[in-house]
Amino acid sequence: MAEEHPERSTEAFFGRRRGKRLRPQQNEALNTALSRLKIDLTSRPPARLEELFPAAVKNVRLEIGFGGGEHLLNEVSRYPDTGFIGVEPFVNGMAKLASAIEGELPQTLRLYDDDATQLLDWLPENAISGIDLLYPDPWPKKKHWKRRFVSAVNLDRFARVMKPGARFRFASDIDTYVNWTLQHCRRHDAFEWQAQSAEDWHTPYEGWPGTRYEAKAIREGRRPAYLTFVRIGS
Repeated sequence: MAEEHPERSTEAFFGRRRGKRLRPQQNEALNTALSRLKIDLTSRPPARLEELFPAAVKNVRLEIGFGGGEHLLNEVSRYPDTGFIGVEPFVNGMAKLASAIEGELPQTLRLYDDDATQLLDWLPENAISGIDLLYPDPWPKKKHWKRRFVSAVNLDRFARVMKPGARFRFASDIDTYVNWTLQHCRRHDAFEWQAQSAEDWHTPYEGWPGTRYEAKAIREGRRPAYLTFVRIGS
């Protein structure tokens, strides 16, 4: 069963919003991307979430906290028939992704630059075919654990918007957060862990491009884990 929890409003699961001052070219790329791709939560979501995209797509996936966008843009190029929603509240990360887009903005990509829980609450039920949460802030101090994105209330949010059979993928190099995520997902009746062997969860996902966070973790001697959970039930 899902963990019981009191009703509560959205919380900030991210830290600072800005880093170094953006260069003029970065600002221009950021403003252009957000003006055309940002999702407006003041409007009602479409009856079919696929209608959110100018291009014809067969399903929609969500990446929360995409950092510099390396993985997100790689997936956009690999799956032209899939619509992607990327969430990143860190301005410099969003600017990095915007600057990395070459030529016309992808018609299968939409963006949101604030709290992902607000977007999750806006999305219709059974609308998402996959959620990626890759190298999220581990909030290592015990007093900050409540700010970890994986929680009973957020898994409830995931379960509401995910289609049966949709995958939730979680990657981290922090053992305590990996164990935390396993414990929370295995206690939730909507998610089933997909590992078949001890090596499964240390094997990168198919087509995995790597990220700068992962490269730093490996350099510092930490072994990444790649967890996959399937949304079960109806």
